[in-house]
Amino acid sequence: MNFGIIGTGMIGGFHAKAIAAMTGGELIGAADRVLERTQAFAEQYGTKAYDDVAAMLADPEIDIVTIGTPSGAHFDPAMAAIEAGKHVVIEKPLEVTTERIDQMVAAAKVKDVTIAAVLNRRFHPGMDAFKKAADAGRFGKLTSASAYIKWYRDQAYYDSAGWRGTWALDGGGALMNQSIHTIDALLYLAGPVKSVQANTACLAHTDIEVEDIAVAIVEFENGARGIIEGSTCTWSKNGHPARVQLSGTEGSVFLADEAFETWDFMNETDEDEAIRAQFMQGADAGLGANDPTAINFYQHQRNFEEIVNAIQEGREPSTGASEARKCVELIQAIYKSAQNGGEKIELP
Repeated sequence: MNFGIIGTGMIGGFHAKAIAAMTGGELIGAADRVLERTQAFAEQYGTKAYDDVAAMLADPEIDIVTIGTPSGAHFDPAMAAIEAGKHVVIEKPLEVTTERIDQMVAAAKVKDVTIAAVLNRRFHPGMDAFKKAADAGRFGKLTSASAYIKWYRDQAYYDSAGWRGTWALDGGGALMNQSIHTIDALLYLAGPVKSVQANTACLAHTDIEVEDIAVAIVEFENGARGIIEGSTCTWSKNGHPARVQLSGTEGSVFLADEAFETWDFMNETDEDEAIRAQFMQGADAGLGANDPTAINFYQHQRNFEEIVNAIQEGREPSTGASEARKCVELIQAIYKSAQNGGEKIELP
């Protein structure tokens, strides 16, 4: 299937690399608000530069459009692509409010096109093993499920673009921007959340509207309790890995980016030692923890391949809009709790 990219910044570059490496997809061209920027991007990635987004959407060769604009600027290009009859793949978050997501989903249903998200932390071998264990009930009664994203962004990061650190275009701070992939992974593994109580603050940055640290107490529908902690003000030399930790009455697994710190079950299987040998290694430096460009694009590649396969098979992708909506809904609830003095917020 033929891809077009809207947004030729850093994220657009990840998309271009992933499409070039994937099976079942080819990059046809790119578009942005500034033609010179589009032309430079097209030259770098060996593709076509469209004069503007409308020109790209009018091209019948384009099947799928990926969107890598700022988070709060996903809605308009997505709706335009849907209206043009294109399938849409949107970088995290799908949009910054569930209301906008629901409007996009409704429009996609009318046009009979697929809308899906980039939830790339679902797509690495360690996560495959983690998900298999969770689905098999190997934790027994799940009692604890937490996510810790102790990352760092300097002031220059927020000063580098006017939209960074704003509610309108970032949709939030350390949670909505940096932590959302790990929060999605937590939900993917532990299931839906029943309620949250939260506190947020901006402790280390100036001239931003949003939080650089947030802590939430989480109660899951299955009864487990946990913590979500996300920040952009926790410095370390190499960057802390993003961690997802599940424990229950019969097992514990602690994942740090793509490596396990703990893989421990009461009832061992033949696979366990092989998993430990393969994945319990090298979780010292965080992927993107200090430097947002230091992210592997192969997870985007697998994500795109899953979406293409789903479209061709006539099914909902595993990162479809219904899945992508869940982490936005949870983050909105965390923000609501924090804005109301830590009030307990029940999720629908």
